[in-house]
Amino acid sequence: MRLIKLVSLLLFPLISNARERGLDEKINDFFEPIASFSEDVVLYSISFSDTIKVPIVLLLLVFGALFFTLIFSFINIRKMGLAIQVVRGKYDGIDAHESINDSDHETVNIVDGDIKQTIKSESAEGEVSHFQALATAVSGTVGLGNIAGVAAAIGIGGPGATFWMIISGLLAMSTKFVECTLGVKYRDVSDDGTVYGGPMYYLSKGLSDLGKAKIGKGLGVLFAILCVGASFGGGNAFQSNQATSQIQLFFDLKGGSSGFWIGLFLAALTGVVIIGGIKRIAKVTEKVVPFMAALYVGACLVIIAMNYQFLDDAFIQIISEAFSPTATVGGLVGVLIIGFKRAAFSNEAGAGSAAIAHSAVKTKYPASEGVVAMLEPFIDTVLICTMTALVIVLFNMNDVFVYGGYSSNVILNSTGESIGGVGLTTMAFDSVLPGFSNVLTVAIVLFAFSSMISWSYYGLQSWMFLFGRSKNSDLTYKVLFLVFTVIGAASTLDAVIRFSDAMILALVFPNMLGLLFLYPKVKKELSKYLEAIRSSNK
Repeated sequence: MRLIKLVSLLLFPLISNARERGLDEKINDFFEPIASFSEDVVLYSISFSDTIKVPIVLLLLVFGALFFTLIFSFINIRKMGLAIQVVRGKYDGIDAHESINDSDHETVNIVDGDIKQTIKSESAEGEVSHFQALATAVSGTVGLGNIAGVAAAIGIGGPGATFWMIISGLLAMSTKFVECTLGVKYRDVSDDGTVYGGPMYYLSKGLSDLGKAKIGKGLGVLFAILCVGASFGGGNAFQSNQATSQIQLFFDLKGGSSGFWIGLFLAALTGVVIIGGIKRIAKVTEKVVPFMAALYVGACLVIIAMNYQFLDDAFIQIISEAFSPTATVGGLVGVLIIGFKRAAFSNEAGAGSAAIAHSAVKTKYPASEGVVAMLEPFIDTVLICTMTALVIVLFNMNDVFVYGGYSSNVILNSTGESIGGVGLTTMAFDSVLPGFSNVLTVAIVLFAFSSMISWSYYGLQSWMFLFGRSKNSDLTYKVLFLVFTVIGAASTLDAVIRFSDAMILALVFPNMLGLLFLYPKVKKELSKYLEAIRSSNK
């Protein structure tokens, strides 16, 4: 709690009247050129027509995911059942290296060149279970984008965007498999059992194995710098800002210093969790993630059930308009890009952030966690994003708003008034039962909180890669992270958040480059793990 008191003492005089004194404007003015430059670089686009532009980063994500899906023979589909079994603990015994004896003689087994009964239990190297690692990673990707972002994508791109969003999510499962397998393979484990892993490690160590040590070190440092920045902004300030806005709306608070106090409360909750490290983060996320997913998906299912008579029409619209969309949404290429973009930005496959959480798993076989990680885009995009999309499509059966009727990505209703993504989803919830949008408020706050605690771990791991693993380094990062939690809640730092969002997308460039070089290592790890499973079933 001393950490929280320190944050409050430092920030209250600075932020409590920030908007009145123009502090927001000064900070935004400073960051605006940086944010604009970052967006121009990261979102540099190729023009297909006067209205259709595709960011290079999106092409890299989609074609990279397609390449991994093909090179691993559709592992995203073939091994879905295995992924569920691993999460449920069916193959935990493979890591245990238990001695095998029968009544007549002792059986000596050789595992990777070692006598099985004498080797150290390598499964002890790790801090969390498969399910905890998955929950932590899911909590980092499931956020406001699943609610506001999807609603905006459907409003702008039409129902057909849902189809391409699902396809992109399925392809992304293969990318997650590759990056999270590498995360475990190249992690560092300290003498006290603390795990340090993620793209910065497999870029530096993995490319070094290929004789590209300098390139690997450079890419690892670049990734770590971008990840720290992304953790402060998109993974923290933006989340606390949106959660605060929802809380203020729910309790009808009129701003003033309420943002500071809500931010301090969020910082206190976050601080209690992140001070305990990945083990405490995992214990929280393994409870929060299933609850928030069940809450949101359950609410969506209620809306779908109450509009069941239109469900077949909704699916017809989604499939037909995926290939024959209206001209207002940019035709086939336009709706495809919108769907792919929403999915890619939602599940973060290719950005490498989730590999940091998955690297802390207790396992001897890196591919076991790669298989588990495939479930993450499925839950985030194929399940939760699709639920949101169905709710929006069903809600618009009575033409409440115009598909593709937008200006600067603002959705317009039938009378020409603008509707934001959250506003659109809120209207859909309340159309079923008055006050049902309160469920949405709870979901948004939970999504924001879970994203913050996961991104704190991603940022901390990157910070320690850059500045060392000392206690002072650990404390410095956590203080800064909690400061940004309060700043995000009490301010409207649009340029800072835009800059940070650009850094999240910029993570794709060093990470995907590393994946394309290192995927043969993943093939070997997969073969080793599947052979271990076959041996255990004999």
